[in-house]
Amino acid sequence: MSQAEAKYSVRALLVTGFIAVVGTVLVLESTGRINHSDDKSAAPVGDFQAVHLSPDDSFRMSRKFSELHAVCEQGYLAIASDIDPAFRGVIVDYKNRGVRCGEIHTFVNDKANREERSAQ
Repeated sequence: MSQAEAKYSVRALLVTGFIAVVGTVLVLESTGRINHSDDKSAAPVGDFQAVHLSPDDSFRMSRKFSELHAVCEQGYLAIASDIDPAFRGVIVDYKNRGVRCGEIHTFVNDKANREERSAQ
């Protein structure tokens, strides 16, 4: 394409696209369509997964630490940040049920014992 046929330069198209994106964000922000939550308690802290370990399986894990540590908070497992001590989040399952910690094995055993006694 010759210079006479080119109506817009690449730079002009890039600047126009950038201005369009910034303008859209500004309009959405000014009309209140973008919500900024000040409530950090409902925000997800991270995505975690459980890995089932059996004696015959090998599992490789990174040697680096994650800058998070687990804490037992009022009977539930919580993740706390090593960097910001005030930053904590309770671990929940896919139905937002808290993961218990502490003396759980006695609770489970007591429940099983009670069920056995009631069956007798």
